[in-house]
Amino acid sequence: MIEIKAKLVRADSPIYATGEHVECLIEFTNRIPSTTNNGVDNSTVENLAWASVQLHCYRKTNVNIGPKDKMLELSEMVGKTALDAVTQAPGDIVIATKPKILFCDLKLQPNESKIYFFNELIPRDGPPTYRGHDIKYFYKLTIATQRVKCKVQTLTVPLRVLPIPLIARPDELPITEETNDELAPTNPFVEKKEVTELEISWHHLKNVTARRAPKFYRISNKRGFVGRFCLFKPSYKLGEDIVGSLDFANCKVRCVQFSVKLQSQEILLNMSDNKFSNNDFNDNSSVNSLDLASVASGVGSEYMHKSSTSASSKDNDANVEPTGKVTTHAISHQVSYATMQTQVVVPIPLHITPSFRTDCVEVKWRLHFEFVTSTMMDFGVPNPEVGELQAPTEIPVETMVWNLPITIYPANPLQIYAPSQIHTLLIK
Repeated sequence: MIEIKAKLVRADSPIYATGEHVECLIEFTNRIPSTTNNGVDNSTVENLAWASVQLHCYRKTNVNIGPKDKMLELSEMVGKTALDAVTQAPGDIVIATKPKILFCDLKLQPNESKIYFFNELIPRDGPPTYRGHDIKYFYKLTIATQRVKCKVQTLTVPLRVLPIPLIARPDELPITEETNDELAPTNPFVEKKEVTELEISWHHLKNVTARRAPKFYRISNKRGFVGRFCLFKPSYKLGEDIVGSLDFANCKVRCVQFSVKLQSQEILLNMSDNKFSNNDFNDNSSVNSLDLASVASGVGSEYMHKSSTSASSKDNDANVEPTGKVTTHAISHQVSYATMQTQVVVPIPLHITPSFRTDCVEVKWRLHFEFVTSTMMDFGVPNPEVGELQAPTEIPVETMVWNLPITIYPANPLQIYAPSQIHTLLIK
């Protein structure tokens, strides 16, 4: 019996960025015991004909791919080897690196082990790992081996890949390192450190996500001024907190309560049934629509934030951007009737996929606000000089929604703790 073990060198986090190298240790061991139950020596030498490792990226969709893409996919399958049929996972192969041969004609003595090192570069233009409603992308390391006159056995190691935006002209981006060596006078006889394209991309993302550019947004409806929202920066990394402030001073309409949701939009592109999958203007999670409180209070959508479900949207379908499939990942809710100023903190989970775009799908991120407002100021009665203020049993409320787009970038994979496991395959 042959045991195959595969373990990624980056044990603390099996997460990589596009453009990084994947390193894996693969161990082949002959696990035959020295004696059997009858006391007879049953140790034999195991022989493996060959073994190879290959990196695959799969795409699984619930919609039909256009006829042009389908013909291209069929033409690419011509001339592939039988190993591709064995390693075929549920879905289409988007990226397949050249297989690297580990060995040919390997002989293992009883309890003997051989360890091999595998190194492969993840393409820079590849899609990230993503699990959406209608489309999924996932990466796997495929380890294939075969005994003589036996079928091919495979062992897959899943990976998580984060997208790194491509820099159009990296030569024009200045690279600064806050070290004493950089601040010291330059020596013409010392060779300069070469900066890779991946390091330039990480430096660019660091500057983009660290730059603070506060923006203020005035919130109002037909009743009057509700408040003012301040967002300190529009770009964030995985694991950060989206921090903003709401100021209700000098308001004409009270904000009884509000909620802020971090939502992702999955918009399909170049699909044959794209008009059906992207025609999700009536979002199931109450996005871009008025809830029952607004309808009951008789507030028309033309006086609030324009939504794609309004009556006039039928005449402006060409100008309305598709919403796609919307998923809520984090939410912050506060009761703010007697609040003059408050903060909004929405955490960004580490397991989500940052903003990206491929030829099939585009993933965007936004903050979805839902404000419950009322024209009843100070509960409708003045504050008593003696005693306690009694709250009314009923408050007339209206609801308004607002979507604010943001951009989420990947974090350094080394900062995301996700211990990798040892993947094992037994060949009897």
